[in-house]
Amino acid sequence: MKMKIAASLLAFALVVSSFAGCAKVVKIGEEGKLTGETTFNAGDSVDQIWASKAVPELTKEAVDLNTLLTEANGSLQSVAKKYGKFSSGTSGEVNFIVKGTGKVTSVDQQKKAGTMQLSLDGYSGKQAIKIQIGPVYMGTSVRDSLSFIKYEDYKNQVQWAQISQSINKTVQKEAVDPANVASLTGKTIEFTGCFTAGDDTEIRITPVQIKAK
Repeated sequence: MKMKIAASLLAFALVVSSFAGCAKVVKIGEEGKLTGETTFNAGDSVDQIWASKAVPELTKEAVDLNTLLTEANGSLQSVAKKYGKFSSGTSGEVNFIVKGTGKVTSVDQQKKAGTMQLSLDGYSGKQAIKIQIGPVYMGTSVRDSLSFIKYEDYKNQVQWAQISQSINKTVQKEAVDPANVASLTGKTIEFTGCFTAGDDTEIRITPVQIKAK
């Protein structure tokens, strides 16, 4: 009986030893060293493209907002193929990259999705022109206007959404906060930004640059 128990204990010890020999302990956050997969960080990804690629491209391709609205004559969809960028190839939401100059008529920082309203130079149409000033930003117009990133570049919908969230945080940090928007009522500004076509009565632009004149 004693020999049977001793044999069982020896067999168990060998099994444990065998598993112990195969196991590898990896610290949290260092899994990529074992799997070769790089940990995704949306903030780092946006930092790498913002100043070097995103702002230069958007600045270069921006269309004069007054020209765009005049040609649209109340229907942004009518100029979608000429000036717009679709969120999914040739379909989906239509985004526009625009620039302009105007006088700030009001600044609303009471809402989380704050805005400032503009009287756009040379424009006499009915659309209200608003620039988002955060801290909450509506939509994904900046992300969807960039030519060099697309959904297929990312692992899943979560990462794709995180890229847009990080872009909006960068907009707050790099464009809105330096402009000191609380002091802009009554002043003239130059802006570059993006918006998604929606309600034709209101243009809500996410800025990438704001300069007070």
